[in-house]
Order: sequence, then structure tokens, then C-alpha cells
Amino acid sequence: MALVLGSVFYNMPQTTGSFFQRGAVLFFAVLLNAFGSALEILTLYAQRPIVEKHSRFAFYHPSAEAVASMLTDMPYKVANAIIFNITLYFMANLRREPGAFFFFVLVSFLTMLVMSMMFRCIASFSRTLSQAMAPAAIIILAIVIFTGFAIPVDYMLGWCRWINWIDPVAYGFESLMINEFHNREYSCSAFVPAYGDLALQQQACSAIGSQPGQSYVNGDAYINSGFQYYNAHKWRNVGIIVGFTVFLMFLYLAATELISSKKSKGEVLVFRRGHTPASLKEKSRDLETADAGANGAPLEKKESYVEASNIIQRQTAIFSWKDVCYDIKIKSETRRILDHVDGWVKPGTLTGLMGVSGAGKTTLLDVLATRVTMGVISGDMLVDGHQRDSSFQRKTGYVQQQDLHLQTTTVREALNFSALLRQPAHVPRREKLEYVNEVIKLLDMEEYADAVVGVPGEGLNVEQRKRLTIGVELSAKPELLLFLDEPTSGLDSQTSWAICDLMEKLKNSGQAILCTIHQPSATLFQRFDRLLFLAKGGKTVYFGEVGANSKVLSSYFERHGSHKCPRDANPAEWMLEVIGAAPGSHTDIDWHETWRGSKEYSEVHAELEKMKTERPQEASPELDKVDKESYREFAAPFGVQMREVTFRVFQQYWRTPSYIYSKAALCLFSSLFIGFAFFKMPLTQQGLQNQMFGFLVSPARLNVEWNEF
Repeated sequence: MALVLGSVFYNMPQTTGSFFQRGAVLFFAVLLNAFGSALEILTLYAQRPIVEKHSRFAFYHPSAEAVASMLTDMPYKVANAIIFNITLYFMANLRREPGAFFFFVLVSFLTMLVMSMMFRCIASFSRTLSQAMAPAAIIILAIVIFTGFAIPVDYMLGWCRWINWIDPVAYGFESLMINEFHNREYSCSAFVPAYGDLALQQQACSAIGSQPGQSYVNGDAYINSGFQYYNAHKWRNVGIIVGFTVFLMFLYLAATELISSKKSKGEVLVFRRGHTPASLKEKSRDLETADAGANGAPLEKKESYVEASNIIQRQTAIFSWKDVCYDIKIKSETRRILDHVDGWVKPGTLTGLMGVSGAGKTTLLDVLATRVTMGVISGDMLVDGHQRDSSFQRKTGYVQQQDLHLQTTTVREALNFSALLRQPAHVPRREKLEYVNEVIKLLDMEEYADAVVGVPGEGLNVEQRKRLTIGVELSAKPELLLFLDEPTSGLDSQTSWAICDLMEKLKNSGQAILCTIHQPSATLFQRFDRLLFLAKGGKTVYFGEVGANSKVLSSYFERHGSHKCPRDANPAEWMLEVIGAAPGSHTDIDWHETWRGSKEYSEVHAELEKMKTERPQEASPELDKVDKESYREFAAPFGVQMREVTFRVFQQYWRTPSYIYSKAALCLFSSLFIGFAFFKMPLTQQGLQNQMFGFLVSPARLNVEWNEF
């Protein structure tokens, strides 16, 4: 910005023709210094939840964090002020005197500080970002208009003159104008009248503040006449800016202590108006044995009587992989993340993918699901003996570890959105929506199908969000496989058990599931049919059946030198201890080489070869048919995409009333404010110039509506 402004106002001459240019460059300079801290509102809202959580835990006072934040920002502000102001000052050829230069930097820096305090006050006085948006925009408009350049003091209407008095940027602009023009003489660029052979005494300079018969204009006369700025106000204004800074700083510190953001209402479900389930309209006597529903009423637990096999079509394809390696270049070194990993997932089985932290569990899942965009992948990944093609990603579902959903949508709408845009285009819309209803029954989400996703605490709870995440993938009707990335991480034991019940139901329907797990409990570990166990470096330690009470798994390790697994031990923790990955454990056995030399390894490779040769002949003829639609980049046509996405965006805005109110208030008040501020400007050169700024500022208000929101 300094380079752009400096080049626009490059090397201004010391003539009266540069009067307006010098005022403009000082106006832009003070505004850019002032509004450089505007985005601190967003920064404060990003860290506010953490600060308030620490305050509730009595870690520290919020004001202590506020002071620390101000001190931390100071080096950046100092560097920014020095670089910006030096570049602009000398490129524009402002007053080349040491005292004037250092005063310019000082006032610019103080303006930056006072506006930083003002924006922090706005953020701390409001409870939500949308609440802070409208007043911040109005304040910015007022500061721009009443700085003293867009509307000089003489042209300010009586009802709004006071805004100039409380505008700290106006005092900074006045000091900079005095600093630039005081006690300087500017040669005249044009005289009036400018014709004939009139003597110099009969001519006058066309600039404001000129005297008849003089070939120059005094800078003090110009600012006195045009702006009512006087040299006696120069250092007075600096004191006023410092006073504003101190006052706003104490306001900011007090607000951080006294005003908190919108608090959670507890574990409550929020339903669309008129869509509250009948079971929630009557309050239960026992409020502690069920999840809280709408208005604090409990959400009754209902046992599922829906068999998944009645809903989801049984899968028949087998997905297998052999000698999968993944190499990635980090700086100048090539690092192997996965090292010759083998395995398969059959329909109706639940395969677990386990390993120590950093073993590459999620990486393997991404590689198998074709979600990796960098590095070198080698090995065979086959579907019924055939290589994966571009339709593979369309035929699989990938459940991420994070539950990312639009806050304003309901459960049913989120599932409908996934089904309409991800199922093949030839499937009728009605059939897609009916399938979503079946998925809702399958996942036992009927009670809260019309509940808004919301935020944790005011919306779906953790278990319901995880079910919705799985449901979004099931709504896409994956034909081959369902990938789940640590679905039980961060959940309590009861919620984890419920998610495992859901996976069990999907497995019984014939769904093929590959799921990463991280140190599960002993009871959860028994829910898996097969296990792929990875060590550091993505090296396979074991792949095979788990067995009843983990007997098949434990017998393999015991046969190859490990101590016996105690009856009351958790097999998952015992395995980590055996391979030396648990804290305080150690082993001298290279379990990766042990696996490669075992008979189980040979049996796995024999089975993989058998699948590669026999499965192409055994596969269902329906799967051999080439579905052209599955090779398209997008399942739904562009028109359907536009309709669904446009409807969802309109719906999102409609269900965020605070944002709508803020936008409406901003448009209304800014229009009225600008209109009345420039009300009935006189038809003079200065009046027309003010009207020009009015037209400029009016659309510019859109630039301060926080598009980052």
C-alpha cells in the first residue's frame, strides 16, 4: 500500500497545485495506519473461547491476557509503522526535515494504537461477531467522513459536528496537516485573472489562503482558511490522542473482565419450528436418565428394531491390497510412510486398523481411499481382482474423524443434501429421499431427524454428530466400502459402544468396513473381525483374525516369543507392550521381520493371489457392467447442484437472524448516516468535492462488512 500510494503521489512539487494532493496523501496515510488494526476484531473472537475457558478454570484474569496480547502485537505495530511511513513519506516528497519526519511517524503510530484500542473495545463489548460487525462498520464510516478532509470543519452540519470532536483520527490528521504546511511557502501554480499584461500587484493566486500581489501562498494561511487548523493545536492533539488511547485501553480491559460471549445452554436439542417430536412435547419425570431435548425435556432412548439388512443392499465385492508402499519427499530426504502393507476387506466384516501414534494408520486409509495428492504410491489395490479406476472414490464412503457439518442445517437436510448430490443422476429424486428416510431409521435418528445441527452444547451431542457423519456417507449409497477414521476417538465408553453397535449393524447388512482405532478398550476390541496392526514406519506387525476373546491374535504373538496375555488384560494394550510401543516397555524382537517370516504372512499372500486370479470369474455380472455415470467427476448435473446449493445458502442466512439484522442495520444506518452527513451540500467547488466523497464512501461501506465472517 505504501508503494501504491507513493507511486500515485510520487515526488509532489512544492507548489499550490499540490495542496489537494498533499492533503489526500496525509488523509490516506492516517487512515491506513488507523485501520491496519481493524481485523483485530476477528483475532479476538478467534481466541475468545479459549480465554474464557481459562478464566472459568481460574487460570488467569482475561485482562491479563489482554495486556499480554497488546504487548505481543507491539513489535509488529512498530515494524509496520516504520516500514509503511518511511516508504510513503519519502516517495511522496513530504516535508524533508528531521523534526517533521519523526513527528509524522509518531502521530501515525499513536493513531494506530488508539484505533487498535477502539477495535478491541468493539470486540469486547459485543457477544458475537455479527453483533460487532454493524457498529464497527458505522464507526469506520464516521471516522472516514469526519476526519476533516472529506468534509472540512466549515461544511460539517451542526447536528453532527460533535462526531469530529470524538474522532481520534481527526486529531491525528490535523496534526499531520499542521506538520506539513506550517511555516512553508508554496509557489503559485495559477493566477486570477490569468490574461493580459496585468501587473503582479493586480493578480492573485487561485489557491485558498492567497494574498493579492504575492507569487506564493503561506502554508499556515492555507490550512487556517481551508480547514481551520492552527499551529497551536499541533501538540495539543497528540495529548488528546494519548488520552483517547488510555481511556479506550481501560474500557477494553474492563470489558474483557465483565462481558463474556454467549454462554451455552447445556446439552439441548434445537428443532425447527413445528417439527418437535411428539415424545418431547410431554416432559418426563426423570430428567437425569436421558439426553436433554428441546426446552430441557429428555430425549427418550428407544431400542432399535430396524434390521440393517432390510435397508442397505448387501455388498459382494472384495477390496484387497498387496505390497502397498508410500514414499514422500520431505526437504531433500525421501521418507517411507508405508512399507509393504497387505490386507483385504470382505463384505460383512469389520476390519480394524491399529498401530502406535505415527504408524501411518490414517495415511494408509487415505492411500486406499485415493485421497492422497502427493508422494509416490506403489503396490496393488484391487476390487475383485481388477485395478481401481476413477470410479472407485465414487463407490466408497469416507467418514472423517472430525464431525464437520453446517450449523444451520437439520439432520434430515444434511442427509438429503448428500444423497441428492452424490447418488447417481439416473436415480429419481423421490427414491433418493426415501433412501434417506431409511438411513435415518437405520441409524436410530428418528427422534432428532428434524433437529438443527447447531454447535456442541446447543445442538447435537457428540454421539449424534458422529452418527450424522456416518449417515452423510451412507446417504451417498457407497457400493464397495466404508472407511472410518477413528470413529470412537474423543468419545466416552458409552458413546463408543453405541457407535460400535452401529458399525455392527452395518456389518451384518453386508457392508464392508475398514476402521482405524486408537487403543480401544477390551470390550470394543472384541467387536472387530480382523485386525491390521502397524508399527512405526508403516510396517506390518500382524494381519489376521482377532478370534474369540482375542485367542487367535494372542496365540500368534505368544508363539513368536512374547509373554502370555493375562486374562484380565486389554489385548490392545498388551500388543503395544509386546512390540515395545507402550510407555516403559522394551523388546528385542523385530516383529516386522517376524511377521514376514511367519506362516500367517505366507497364507495372506496366498489368499491375495487367489483373490487376484479367481475373483474376476466369481464376481457378480452386475458389477462387471460399466457404469458410465460413476466415472463422471460430479454425480449430479450442474443445474441440480445450483438449485440445492442456492437453496441451502438462502436457508443458512435465513436461520442466522443475528447476521441478517446486522446487515440490515448496517445498510439502513449507513445510508441514513451518509445522506444526512452530506445533506444539501452547497453548489460550490468544495461542496461538489464533498458530494464526490459521499458517492465514494457509500459503496465503500461494503468493504468493512467482514467478508471473513
